[in-house]
Amino acid sequence: MTHPRNTPALYTPVIAGAFLALVAAHDIPLLLMPAGTEDERRRITRYITAGHIDGVLLVSTRSGDPVAERLREAGVPLVACGKPIGLGSKVSYVAADDRDGARDMVRHLLSLGRRRVGTVTGPLDTPGGVERLAGYKEVLTEAGIGIDEQLIVSGDYSHAGGEAGAERLLDRAPDMDAVFVASGLMAQGVLTALHRAGRRVPEDVAVGGFDDSPAAVAAGPELTTIRQPWDRISAEMVRVLLARIDGEDTAAVILPTELVKREST
Repeated sequence: MTHPRNTPALYTPVIAGAFLALVAAHDIPLLLMPAGTEDERRRITRYITAGHIDGVLLVSTRSGDPVAERLREAGVPLVACGKPIGLGSKVSYVAADDRDGARDMVRHLLSLGRRRVGTVTGPLDTPGGVERLAGYKEVLTEAGIGIDEQLIVSGDYSHAGGEAGAERLLDRAPDMDAVFVASGLMAQGVLTALHRAGRRVPEDVAVGGFDDSPAAVAAGPELTTIRQPWDRISAEMVRVLLARIDGEDTAAVILPTELVKREST
């Protein structure tokens, strides 16, 4: 398993723990290898392509990941967590349905009577950032509300990024009455900024997040969110990798998400 250090903090421990249990059932050892710098990427690529590894579970959030491309070119069996931008059907992957999850959340916010719905996106060089923003835009367009670019700001999946994003939204659109945030940790930052600005949640601004990480229930109020099926994602990644090692063709698995309603909407 390899992962770059810019992977959201939730992903690596949750998925690595699941991977460890799953591969142990097949009597396969799991080696965790960080790939956050170019030197690390070169080292692990040399190590893996030298024949020391049977296959790779890649946890990455960035587009054009050089590790994925190098391993693919070397013919190493590989499964990515999330759709790898730029590689299309060349690499097997398992992902939650980010776009549909975003659509469910924005529909929920509109069902509450909210009409000035902002968003703090994930990084737009990540599959989650791209797909969740697309789902947000699709629902607003279908509802006849249209897209107001003043209500869209980008974030980085961090608490500080969510806080800064909410401040920009409040400055641009003080009449905002709801916000869809592309991760739970960023949503915590949004709640911090709204509280500091004197905005009540959900009375003044309804807040919806994504991931259903521990941050969702640690937030005050507890966060309405989109739940990703991490156990199923991990299990499918291992299943697909074992199939690739056995010579099967590349595969793409998209898993459904779930809207979890709590106190913030």
